[in-house]
Amino acid sequence: MFESFRTHWPLLRVLGSSLVGVRKLRADVPADYSDFLRPHFEARRDALALIGDRSQMTWAELDAFAGRVAGWATLQGMKRGDVVALSMENRPEYVGLWLGLSRVGVVTALLNTHLTGERLAHCLREASPRAWVVGQELLEPSLSALPHLAGAPPVFVADLSSGASETGASGAAIESFDAHLAAARPAEIDPASHAARRGSDLLFLIYTSGTTGLPKAARISHLKAALTGMAAWKSQELGPEDRVYCCLPLYHSAGGMMAVGAALMSGGSIALARRFSASQFWSDCVRHEATAIQYIGELCRYLVNSPPHPEERRHRLRVAMGNGLRPDVWRAFQDRFAIPRIVEFYGATEGNLALLNTAGRVGAVGQLPDFVRRRLGIELVRFDVESEEIVRGADGFCERCAPNEAGELLIAITPRTRFEGYTNPAATEKKVLRDAFAKGDSYFRTGDLLRIDEDGFYYFVDRIGDTFRWKGENVATSEVAEVISVDPGVDEANVYGVAIPGQDGRAGMAALVVNADFDLERVSKAIHQGLAAYARPLFLRILPEMEITQTFKHRKIDLVRDGFDPRKVPDTIYFRDAALGRYVPFDGERCDAVTSGRERI
Repeated sequence: MFESFRTHWPLLRVLGSSLVGVRKLRADVPADYSDFLRPHFEARRDALALIGDRSQMTWAELDAFAGRVAGWATLQGMKRGDVVALSMENRPEYVGLWLGLSRVGVVTALLNTHLTGERLAHCLREASPRAWVVGQELLEPSLSALPHLAGAPPVFVADLSSGASETGASGAAIESFDAHLAAARPAEIDPASHAARRGSDLLFLIYTSGTTGLPKAARISHLKAALTGMAAWKSQELGPEDRVYCCLPLYHSAGGMMAVGAALMSGGSIALARRFSASQFWSDCVRHEATAIQYIGELCRYLVNSPPHPEERRHRLRVAMGNGLRPDVWRAFQDRFAIPRIVEFYGATEGNLALLNTAGRVGAVGQLPDFVRRRLGIELVRFDVESEEIVRGADGFCERCAPNEAGELLIAITPRTRFEGYTNPAATEKKVLRDAFAKGDSYFRTGDLLRIDEDGFYYFVDRIGDTFRWKGENVATSEVAEVISVDPGVDEANVYGVAIPGQDGRAGMAALVVNADFDLERVSKAIHQGLAAYARPLFLRILPEMEITQTFKHRKIDLVRDGFDPRKVPDTIYFRDAALGRYVPFDGERCDAVTSGRERI
């Protein structure tokens, strides 16, 4: 009992201190994100808060900038609940913009800086913004969305070279945001209006990455953003002397809520890179004297696979926080780059709770003692990957998983663990499971398969839809990818299932990006030795490059749609010959044999 308590104590301390802080946001009036930062604005006025490639802000300058943004929004006639869309690369002004808008109750829709045309227009339609603030560096690609909109919002361009207004080719009004901001005075926040605010008011719209379709706009409240920042701050044990380095996009929750939130809540500072660069990463960490970094698992893998860097161990880092760090990369990343502590977490932008692995257990995405799981309503339930349905027993309720059995993670929807959903009500409802364990209850469906061991540590297994069934067995794409990715000739591996006419389930296929060290026979041998027969991919596809989202997630939907017919796929495809036990070139004639059933698979 004592050993179990000692194992979980760091996590319990984080949960306790974070929940105490958020109770203040629920109970006290006024209630918004800035209230948590007010002590830092007062006590750390001359200390740096935000550091970018071309600008920086002290705490006093951030406070003043946010005040002018609030004044601009007031002059534009904006009110509580209105939305402003924001397209801008990482820089201090990005944070100052949403912080200022939040002071007058305006919601900021954080747009993906890599979207253009119809996909970007879709995101704008989801938000229905009163205005759109665009960084000069993104003006041309951003304007490509306007022809797809029935009614375009006015565009205010930051860093517009001339202060004059312009008219875009689409007829949309384009004005200088800088000119408006220079003319604005810090907003006088009406006490009565501020007193009406609540922690449940929206702060952001943050879009899902769109790995399986069009992005959805997740609703993020002041309460949720504050809790996220607090948990990141407390779990890393940051203080005013710490500096977080972030090269992840601020339009997603990892960079925009966790990294920024941890730095601001702690009273420290954050150094923002415009984008991730493997060749610049360690130089940036050293130059900015970073003590903490925010990562995505694939970012760590890129660094591990990069050539030695002269400054890769000269940094002052003492902690790294992020998610998606695979076990096969974890040790290599931590040892090679001398990272003292790693805090891995599991969560989704739209999710109502996250898991934290504060103990540094390699491969674990979180930990929770049994009494906390019961109190918060966190469950793993059996899931049939063939029917893609949760298994219900004879009584009609879900069946809980045994220790180390993979199942879908569910989180109870309660006043303590609110699910704020999306702007689209139908998409929101799809994420809710009702009558799970009792009539009338409701749970958030994570859409992920996890397992939990006897010590209360959670491990990610796969995304539902990524796990597939072949030869009567469940195949986890993450397991297959780990076996293939350790080969020195493989830079990236994206595993998925493809349907074959006349066959039950889906056969495994791996799309690979390879380098000069790629050896098909060696990879074939590793697959044979490292995977059960049913889990070995039937097809290998060699790609020139991997399509990924801006959070380094592999896109699979197009690969699945392409299938395996070499007459329709422009890349080289190899087929696992059952008789030879190795991979051979795959052509149209053999494809016909496979699809007709003449080829034994």
